[in-house]
Amino acid sequence: MKNLYQAKAVSVGGRDGHVTVENSPIQFEMALPPEMGGKKAVGFNPEQLFAAGYSACFGSAVQHVLRLKRLEIEPPEVHVDVGIGKNETGGFALAADITVTFKGVDQTTANELALQAHQVCPYSNATRGNIEVNVKAIVA
Repeated sequence: MKNLYQAKAVSVGGRDGHVTVENSPIQFEMALPPEMGGKKAVGFNPEQLFAAGYSACFGSAVQHVLRLKRLEIEPPEVHVDVGIGKNETGGFALAADITVTFKGVDQTTANELALQAHQVCPYSNATRGNIEVNVKAIVA
């Protein structure tokens, strides 16, 4: 694969550390979630960042599919919930639930659009077969 773009992030201290993204103003503190024993009042966790990135990327994939189909509808909302838990080997695994809310199409079309976006989204392609990802379309 020939990269069209490449981002580089550097972390020190893992889930309770600090992250910077090179060639950008992005710098932030990481904080282990309280549910996992975290004590920091302020900071992000990898699951939040993954959910944000996946949501934005999937939204762009939906827009791509809409352009290909020449459908001019309002950009849908894309909600991504990312969970982390123990897997069967004693390590940890992620799971993601994606809900896309469409306006201006019927349920069958919404389902097709969401599934087609799931086929072209880079995050979906990276996670396919590696983590559980559920995709659902809703018509508002």
